Amino acid sequence: MTKILGIDPGTGIVGFGLIESGGNRVNILDAGVIRTPAGQKDELRLLTIYNELGELIRDHKPEWISIEKLFFARNVTTAMSVSQSRGVILLAATQAKLKVAEYSPLQIKMAITGYGRADKKQIQEMVRVLLSLKEIPKPDDAADALAAALTHSQILASNMT
Repeated sequence: MTKILGIDPGTGIVGFGLIESGGNRVNILDAGVIRTPAGQKDELRLLTIYNELGELIRDHKPEWISIEKLFFARNVTTAMSVSQSRGVILLAATQAKLKVAEYSPLQIKMAITGYGRADKKQIQEMVRVLLSLKEIPKPDDAADALAAALTHSQILASNMT
């Protein structure tokens, strides 16, 4: 079984979802968010993300981190802060010697729903189905992170056949 930590990067909220995958079995181990206070200086928000992610990695010992690639066309300010968050996340993963997989939103949508224009609700419902959950994981950022982890799980499974 391989542990995969999926990440939905952000500055105010970083979603995480940890799964264990092997063969045709996938189990959810943990999911949630890392929150940083609005209005706090960027460097303190990034430090919180780094420290809390490091704690998650130490506690769960995943082999992989699967992170959503940045895709923004409009808001440069948001893109910059999410880029900084991604940098801190990639640093923490690299320091912990995790293997890193990065997927675009389109790749995640295709892997989870088979449809590149799937909306958030469709993705969340498929995450629920794929993980045999009674309810859609909340908040949305955790469901998105689980989708990133499931995407990598499917890539690993297809490479083993």
